[in-house]
Amino acid sequence: MTEEIQTDVMDPARAAALQAALSFDVRIGAGDQLPPFFHQLYFWSPQPPDALGRDGHPKVGGELIPDMGLPRRMWAGGRLQFHAPLIAGSDAERRSVRESATSKTGRTGPLGFVTLRHEISQGGTRCLTEWQDLVYRLDPDESDAKPVAPMARTDETDQREVTFDSTLLFRYSALTFNGHRIHYDLDYARDVEGYDGLVVHGPLLAQLLMLFAVDLMGPLAQFSFRASSPLMHFETATLCRSGSAMWVRGPDGRQCMSAEAVPQSK
Repeated sequence: MTEEIQTDVMDPARAAALQAALSFDVRIGAGDQLPPFFHQLYFWSPQPPDALGRDGHPKVGGELIPDMGLPRRMWAGGRLQFHAPLIAGSDAERRSVRESATSKTGRTGPLGFVTLRHEISQGGTRCLTEWQDLVYRLDPDESDAKPVAPMARTDETDQREVTFDSTLLFRYSALTFNGHRIHYDLDYARDVEGYDGLVVHGPLLAQLLMLFAVDLMGPLAQFSFRASSPLMHFETATLCRSGSAMWVRGPDGRQCMSAEAVPQSK
């Protein structure tokens, strides 16, 4: 099994920049615990322009992600286990392996599924295990009917409205070094990949759900999420929670993401 190892310093300035971008109080300094999922800001893999695909992501076909001949990429979901806090300002190591790569045929044609597992540690202590599920598909055909999104639940006990704009999407792309053009290139998102606008990052929605969960439940032991419908940059969304279940509801009532949050035992 091929293993990729990266190291990084959990720069507190980068974490503080995300807090500012999300309109939160900027409080992170060296030695502070990072909020859940803030590790997305680290372990960049910069590539020169000729090593990028048409969508701005690094070309597939490397050791971790095989080339399945499918041009469109989406982060479909993920699972996280939180073992110990990650500390800002400290060195960290991430070990990544590909757990699976499979091909299937769905209603919209061939699909490729890749699952990566990342383990992040500091000072020899494992802090986080993450499974990242990616899906690859063909370009949209104008003759194809758009998929019907599932409708979201309406029985939440807690909710929070969130809004987006192109500036927030650009800043999140920059902080996570995500070159995917669907998040900042409107012409590409609309004319090549068939979206109605810029696409809000799935990880950004998951990040907001996790921060909402921490506000309601305290520190998390586990979190899992699954994207079900893309959210556009001009849409207002509602973060929802009922028990351990969480979800993102679009302005038309559709479900954009479902999730489950498990707090640490007290």
